[in-house]
Amino acid sequence: MPAKDYAATRYSALTDITAANVKRLRAVWTFSSGVLGGHEGQPLVVNHTMYAVTPYPNVLYAFDLTREGYPLKWKYRPYVNPAAIGIACCDVINRGAFYADGKIVYNLLDGHTVAIDTATGKEVWKTQVAEVRAGETTPMAPLVVKDRVIVGTSGGEYGVRGWVKGLDLATGRVVWTAYNTGPDDEVLARPGTFRPYYDRGADLGRTSWPEGGWTHGGAPVWGWLSYDPELDLVYYGTGNPAPYNAEQRPGDNKWATSVLARRPADGSLVWAYQFTPADSWDYDAVQEMILADLTIKGRRRKVLVHFDKNGFAYTIDRATGEVLVAEPYVFVNWAKRVDLATGRPEVDPTKRTGASRGTVKDICPTLEGGKNQQPAAYSPRTGLFYVPTNNLCMDYAAVRATYLVGTPFIGASTPYKPGPGGSLGAFIAWDAARGNKVWEIREKYPVWSGALATAGDVVFYGTLDGWFKAVDARTGAPLWKMKVGSGVVGNPITFTGADNRQYVAVYAGIGGDWFLLSGDVRSDDPADVRPPADFMPDIARYTSQGGIVWLFAL
Repeated sequence: MPAKDYAATRYSALTDITAANVKRLRAVWTFSSGVLGGHEGQPLVVNHTMYAVTPYPNVLYAFDLTREGYPLKWKYRPYVNPAAIGIACCDVINRGAFYADGKIVYNLLDGHTVAIDTATGKEVWKTQVAEVRAGETTPMAPLVVKDRVIVGTSGGEYGVRGWVKGLDLATGRVVWTAYNTGPDDEVLARPGTFRPYYDRGADLGRTSWPEGGWTHGGAPVWGWLSYDPELDLVYYGTGNPAPYNAEQRPGDNKWATSVLARRPADGSLVWAYQFTPADSWDYDAVQEMILADLTIKGRRRKVLVHFDKNGFAYTIDRATGEVLVAEPYVFVNWAKRVDLATGRPEVDPTKRTGASRGTVKDICPTLEGGKNQQPAAYSPRTGLFYVPTNNLCMDYAAVRATYLVGTPFIGASTPYKPGPGGSLGAFIAWDAARGNKVWEIREKYPVWSGALATAGDVVFYGTLDGWFKAVDARTGAPLWKMKVGSGVVGNPITFTGADNRQYVAVYAGIGGDWFLLSGDVRSDDPADVRPPADFMPDIARYTSQGGIVWLFAL
């Protein structure tokens, strides 16, 4: 599955590659995807077959890892409506696939979920779950729990009404739809079942909005999902409320910028917690919810750990939604702290935004977040979380926006600038039980790849300027690196091959938000000579676009 396990740890128990020998790691195989979009997500390896999904047009490759050269077993090339290209917010990316019951299940950009037979490469079913004409696209990786395929939509910048859906794994039929905004019966917040830790009252997803605002209020689901089998709860985060101009939507705007815990069988909402009420800064909360058992103040707790866009790292009781620890993991100035008694951030009033406030200067972090979609990893051996981060601040000027179906519903200008210290990103180790940083590796650019932790006490990540790196899990000491041809915005994985050797794989291919900000990194279009962003003017000296699957071994 995309994050290795339901707990979303991105941790492997393999030990062949260690801090002592990783310096001998070398490339043993590469494959060009033939696609120039941002290669987010990760390969999937099942029964010695590697599956790789490209950005639009979302081609699925299956490689035979038992034969020399890893030849292609089959290729599934779906029809994907090209109208989705102009609708997708932040590049035409895809965040990966899930294997279940002999099928590879993944989302197409244009609002379809598909299931492919792993033996033949033939389509088993294809279901439309989203409506491109309304601004909905589906770049996220699905989560399969028992006989349910859980999917969500992006489109907060278009004023969609965010949802998750549960599909039948065998047929693709939509079994339930749960909205993230609106009245309780549509949010599936049922009396006696829904018990948020901090909130009281009925229809919170409706009454915390201005009249009708929830119908086009955003709260999309385009990030990562996790699942606790013992509690039988699926966890996911929701994105920004729409529009960006907060003065048009007075109230807390529940359940945007929140974590929601649902029953996978019928979608029932059990609890929810909002990280950034009345979000004024586009602080989506779709980042992964990593499940772990940690000792907090002398008591063993079942928690989820979440590194929010808003710059705070949260350790939350995953049974109830109680916030146990909330501390900044990057430089934060929009809020002074999170009050654990109420769960609410103490906002600096000088950093609130709105059309009447003009340009609000130097808000940290930016709407790219302390981290964004790039997933962290957790090692139960070290007890540490490994987090790719951004170090950016912004000026924010909101303007009034008008809602029109299928058109941008934003209303803000948000130029970025470097954060304190000069480096634009860092890779850090975090103690979620105490809420403090253990070590840090500063990087020239934002770190947009995911992390991989292993029982060999090695942690892997990639950089926007095209390095793939290994560091010591306990100290952060650099151990190995290799230039991989394009900026890394994908997530590394590791697996045991048919020859019983440990392999590491990763996508290279800069994109996502950074295609828009990197300037002239596209070489197939002579007319595309965009200037790079002011805060990183030289990125195009180090990378161009390109899609490559890399495989490494000792």
